[in-house]
Amino acid sequence: MGLYDLIQKNKKLNFIDAKTKVVKTFSDIHESLDIEDLRAVVFIYNDNQLPAIESFLNFYNKKYTVALLNSGLHPEFKQNLENEYKPAYIFDPARTDVEDYDLKQVSKDISLFKRKEIRLYPIHGDIKLLMSTSGTTGSPKFVKISDHNLVQNALSIMEYMPITEHDVVPLNVPINFVYGFSIFTTNCIKAKTIVCTDRDVLQKEFWSDLTEYGFSTLSGVPYFYELLHRFGFFKKDTPSVRYFTHTGGMLNQELANVISNYTHLYDKQFFAQYGQTEASGRMAFLPPKDFQTKGTSIGFPVKNGRFEIDENTGELIYFGPNVSGGYANNIFDLQDYNHTDKLYTGDLAEKDELGYYHIKGRIKRIMKLFGMRLNLDEVEVLLKNQLGGQTFICISVQDKYLGVIHQDESLLRETITQVTKEKLGLHASSIKNYYFDQVPLTVNGKVDYPAINKYINENENSFAAAKTVVG
Repeated sequence: MGLYDLIQKNKKLNFIDAKTKVVKTFSDIHESLDIEDLRAVVFIYNDNQLPAIESFLNFYNKKYTVALLNSGLHPEFKQNLENEYKPAYIFDPARTDVEDYDLKQVSKDISLFKRKEIRLYPIHGDIKLLMSTSGTTGSPKFVKISDHNLVQNALSIMEYMPITEHDVVPLNVPINFVYGFSIFTTNCIKAKTIVCTDRDVLQKEFWSDLTEYGFSTLSGVPYFYELLHRFGFFKKDTPSVRYFTHTGGMLNQELANVISNYTHLYDKQFFAQYGQTEASGRMAFLPPKDFQTKGTSIGFPVKNGRFEIDENTGELIYFGPNVSGGYANNIFDLQDYNHTDKLYTGDLAEKDELGYYHIKGRIKRIMKLFGMRLNLDEVEVLLKNQLGGQTFICISVQDKYLGVIHQDESLLRETITQVTKEKLGLHASSIKNYYFDQVPLTVNGKVDYPAINKYINENENSFAAAKTVVG
C-alpha cells in the first residue's frame, strides 16, 4: 500500500489554514485539481499553507515526481532549478509570471504554472519525491526518494510515536524539509487535524494558534527548544500539548535537564530523534522513559533499521529500507534509482555500554588549533552545559581561532575563555568572542553556519578594530 493510500484511509483527516481559517477535509482535497496525469517533474515551492499542501497531495496521487522546495528561494535560484529539471507544472504563489509557462486556474482557489511545451524525459518509476539538502542556496542537488522509502519510514515512526485519532498537529516545521515531511505524513495517516502554517515561535500568532486550536504536539530542532527555554515555556503547563519531537542536532545537557524536569512534572513525553534526508526522515529515537538519564543520546535505530560504526573513522553507518536512491543534479539523473539499504551518515558516533548511540558531531565540523583536533559541535555543547544552557555557536575563524558566538550581552569574554582554558586547555588568545543580537537561521530553523562563517571571516578586520560584534 502506497503513502497516499495510507493517508486516504484516515476518514477523519481535515486541514485548517491558520491564516485564512479555511477548513478542508481530505475528501475535499482528493483529486481537486484539474491537472493532467503525466510521468514528469512538478515543482512545489512550499509555504506550508493549505494551497501548497493541497497541490502536493494532488500531484503525489498521480504519476508525477514531486520536488518540494523552499518558497523563499531567490528568483534566480528558482530559474536555474527550472532550467535543469524543466518541470511540467510549478506551484509558486510568490510569482505572477514564469518564462515559458502559462498561469492556469486549476481549482477555485489554486493556480499553477503549466509549461507551454511539455517534453517528457525518462524518469525511473521509483522516484516519487525530490528533496534538497541545502534549502536556501538553490543547489540543483536533490535526494531521490521512493514511495516505498516514505512508507517504510512512516510506519517505523508510527511504531513509537503516540499519535491519536484526536490529535491537532501544526506544520511548524516546513514540509520541504524531511523532518517536517515525516511529521506531515505520519500525522496525515492517523491524526485528526493538520494546521497548515508558516508561523514560528517568534511570532505572537503562533501562540494564539496554539491556544485556539489546542496543538497536541510541538516539534523542532535544538535552537527551537533553546528559544522555548528563553521564553520561559518550560516554567508552566500547556495542557493541550502531550508530546514533543526533536531532531537536527544535539541537545545540551543543561537544556535536556530542564525539559526532562518539565515533562516529568506535567506528564509529557519528549522524543529525541535522529534523521537525514537521505534516509527519508528518521533513523533513530530515544524512548521518552530514557530521556532523563540519556537526554543527549539519539537512542536506538527505528524498526527495521540498524547501525554500525566504522572502526577506522568513527563514522555512523545506517542500514534500512528507508535509505534513498542517490542524488540528482539535473533531469537526466532521474533515469536511475540506486536500490540500497546502506547510508554513510557523515556523523561521528559512539555506542555506550548499554547500547545507546551518541552523535559526537559532523566529520566536517572539525578544526585544528595549535595541533589540537577540535570537534566544534562538542565545544558548543560543552559551553552550553557549563554556562546555563544558553545558545552558543562555534566556528573556525580564518583557520586560526575558535570563534564563539552568543546572545547574552552581559556575558564576559573572560567567562568564556576560562571555560575553554579549564576544559580544553586553550589559551585566551586563541578565542574570538562575538555577541549576536539575532542568530542567522536556515529556513528550517537550524543555525546557518555558512552564513555566520562568511559574515565573520569577511569582516574580521573591522571586528578586531571595533573590539566587539553585534549582529
